[in-house]
Amino acid sequence: MASIRTRITATYALALVATMVAFSLVLWSERQRVAELDLQARATYTADLASRILDQMGAENQTVRIVRGDSVAGLELTPRFKALLDALPDYVIITDSTRTIYASTAVRRLSPADSSLLLQGVRGVTPRQAAKVRLDSAEQVLLVSQRVPSRMGVSVRNVVAGVPTSTLDLASQQVYEVLFLFGPIFLIVSIVTAWAIGGRLIVPIERMVYDLEAITDGRSLHRRMPIDETGDEISRLGDTINAMVERLEASFAALRRFTADASHELKTPLTVLRVDLERAMTAPSGSTEQLVALEEALNESARMANLVESLLTLARADEGRFDLHREAVPLEPLVRDIAETALILGEDSSITVTVGAVEPVTVSGDQVRLRQLFLNMVTNAIKYTAAGGAVDLSLELRDGTAVFTVKDTGIGIAGADLPFIFDRFWRVDRVRSRGDRAGVGLGLAISQWIAHAHGGSISVSSRMGRGSTFAVTIPAIVADDAPVAARD
Repeated sequence: MASIRTRITATYALALVATMVAFSLVLWSERQRVAELDLQARATYTADLASRILDQMGAENQTVRIVRGDSVAGLELTPRFKALLDALPDYVIITDSTRTIYASTAVRRLSPADSSLLLQGVRGVTPRQAAKVRLDSAEQVLLVSQRVPSRMGVSVRNVVAGVPTSTLDLASQQVYEVLFLFGPIFLIVSIVTAWAIGGRLIVPIERMVYDLEAITDGRSLHRRMPIDETGDEISRLGDTINAMVERLEASFAALRRFTADASHELKTPLTVLRVDLERAMTAPSGSTEQLVALEEALNESARMANLVESLLTLARADEGRFDLHREAVPLEPLVRDIAETALILGEDSSITVTVGAVEPVTVSGDQVRLRQLFLNMVTNAIKYTAAGGAVDLSLELRDGTAVFTVKDTGIGIAGADLPFIFDRFWRVDRVRSRGDRAGVGLGLAISQWIAHAHGGSISVSSRMGRGSTFAVTIPAIVADDAPVAARD
């Protein structure tokens, strides 16, 4: 396939050729029109001159004489007048109402066939419109007629002047010469110019191609293409490519981090499971040591199953293959059920769980996933709240939006860490290191996906040592399956 530079040059050359052809046609047409008007003016001038001579000589009774031939009376020019008219250029023919009175020297020089064709054409010429006659010799004659009133009362004299149209052919030839002589020169110069201009325009694109070819794997995504901030299309293309590479870099980094974290999270329970199974195999059958080892192995296998299930959920969500079974879900009974579970979890950790305002709100969504979302928020709050702390739950309807709020008095999250808490496997040791109650860092990521899948969002505010507040907002419905979007 031809390069862009070649296509630009070819397109420019074709456009130039088309422009030159169109211009030549217009020039040829205009040149023909002007030349024809000149010829017509020249013939008119000759006819007018002959008419004036005829009229002036006729006033002196020197122009014509009456002759009779074959019992028919007619007019005949005097030799003196013929001599005056013979001095006129081109073709001049004077007729009365029935016959030709005079034919100029140029007419008399024609062959009998051409002379006959010319005289036939003269009979069809009118004073109001010029006519063209083509002779056997391939010459074309433009004829102009002019009538002059007779001073002798014998009829009306008709003066016809004709000029060869070879000037028109000369005009066409001049146009052709200009086109074929200078056209190739202009075309070659234009092609060279277009090639040079195209080369200058393609240089930034070629540089982009080289830079992009250098980014061959995820380790080179930190590179960016240098862009001249000119504001043109190439500059905008470079900015778009740089933004795309930046997103790819972030995606590759997240993928590498995700792979490393997932491997780490699976490695630990697999190691523990292997050790427990080895202990169970070496311990006496039915002994307490064997039962403890098997119980620990069962717990680790359950932890791995939860981790794999969470990873599968996120993978399906990323691919858009996780369908929600939407229906009208009343949130009030769901929140109260979650609150009872929270009370039980709080008692085990000596944490006070209080339930604030719970308003009757209905949303369109998947009840199972909504329960998972709210339960994740509650268990997360209890997990990172110290003994003796408190967790408060509430459900409100604000501007057509259901707002589920979980507020705790836990150790909080640093402001620098807030933008990353929804990343997969994200963790900060001082927050996440809670012994056997530590998670794997996927709960908040799954919760955010569930909220987004329901057209909602999760917001968080927190300060170190003063607890955190998570708020889940989901559009409510005011009629059957008629969701009301959240307002600003």
